[in-house]
Amino acid sequence: MGLFDMFKKKEAPAVPAAPAAIEAEAGADVLCAPVSGKAIKMADVPDPVFSGEVLGKGCAVWPEDEVVYAPVNGKVTVTMGHAVGIMSDSGVEVLVHVGVDTVNLQGKGFTGYVKQGDQVVAGQPVLKIDRSVIAEAGYKDCVVLAVSNSAEFEAVELAVEPETTVAAGSVVVKVKRK
Repeated sequence: MGLFDMFKKKEAPAVPAAPAAIEAEAGADVLCAPVSGKAIKMADVPDPVFSGEVLGKGCAVWPEDEVVYAPVNGKVTVTMGHAVGIMSDSGVEVLVHVGVDTVNLQGKGFTGYVKQGDQVVAGQPVLKIDRSVIAEAGYKDCVVLAVSNSAEFEAVELAVEPETTVAAGSVVVKVKRK
């Protein structure tokens, strides 16, 4: 390595190949389930930040699978290993956050399929989670779906009965505009 090699810009790591997309019931005022599993009210998420709706209203899903899909059509605003932020094409700011305290894993057990600035469509894979890594670390693996700009809407509501098993890509949250 020469002296000037240390000043060269490092290439961003390549995004791994993602599994196939699924069909999703995308719409301007709905959020699709990011995973298949049991949908719960935000108040039932075992984390006070989410259950207290500090980061927005929405819901969570106890996952049955390990692939997490985009809940809306939009632009990826942030990726953090265990979480993906998306600004939907209709102006809904969505945070998809996997697990409780999983930030402590520092990315271990998570594979990202998107990067900041990417355009995504509902049903497109955004993350893969290794549920066994999360469980072995003693963390919960619920997948939270939060509308971080909830105050801009009249309502952000669960679109299914709590404790209902939902399929990834099906509507789980409805947003009502003011």
